[in-house]
Amino acid sequence: MNPVLLAAISVGIIGLICAVMLAVASKIIAVKEDETFLRLRECLPGANCGACGYAGCDGYAHALREGGVKPNLCVPGGDTAATKISQLLGVEFEDVVEQVAFVRCNGDCNNTSDKMEYHGIQSCKAAKLFFGGSGKCTYGCLGLGDCASVCPNDAICIKDGLARVNPRLCVGCGLCAKECPNGLIAVLPDTVKVIVRCRNTDKGGATRQECSVGCIGCKKCEKECPAGAITVNTNLAFVDYTKCTNCGHCQEVCPSGCIFIGNFSGAHKAK
Repeated sequence: MNPVLLAAISVGIIGLICAVMLAVASKIIAVKEDETFLRLRECLPGANCGACGYAGCDGYAHALREGGVKPNLCVPGGDTAATKISQLLGVEFEDVVEQVAFVRCNGDCNNTSDKMEYHGIQSCKAAKLFFGGSGKCTYGCLGLGDCASVCPNDAICIKDGLARVNPRLCVGCGLCAKECPNGLIAVLPDTVKVIVRCRNTDKGGATRQECSVGCIGCKKCEKECPAGAITVNTNLAFVDYTKCTNCGHCQEVCPSGCIFIGNFSGAHKAK
């Protein structure tokens, strides 16, 4: 017989034997997935964001199967996921506190300017390592889209050098907040109506030189808020949402225009 043909037949037979052995082994030593876990996993959206406090959707599903875990911890899944989980486990439904991401900066190219030209890696984290980024305000948005690149719902875009969140697409997973090197993105209940879009803690004069709409720590909002919901610490205004009545007076008196009032309801309420 031709040696080449003999070698090919031998290899084919060996391959067939190995395939049969692997098929048999896969049946014998296969680890069967728990059916409850699989059904719980199907209830979750698969964002693997960690907003529930567990290592992704698999981690949360395993914890739910073990018991003692609330069925409403999946923020991206919202009430839909919570309802399915509650029905599957036979436990009482608990409402999900829907959340939405906010970019606490309004320093676009119309309100601030660059101190230098940056030609490095197009990443916010990389740019920050180079003198805090190209912008005059080192607290502001670096504008290179690290947050947009991790958003699973395409809810973030970069416009005029500033990251902007479309709340109607945002499910509040929080991946963008974890990615922002300046900590500009906050994930808050989507019932919030008042946002301070600034993180600059420099004194007022320095802030004015860096951005025309930055918080100057003048305390007008703090002094005139009828509910006492705003305080100014380290030259920056902060809102206590447990006290805020959404009256809008703080926006009216803010001389720099860094306070915004609006309806930021997220994707769950937009449906």
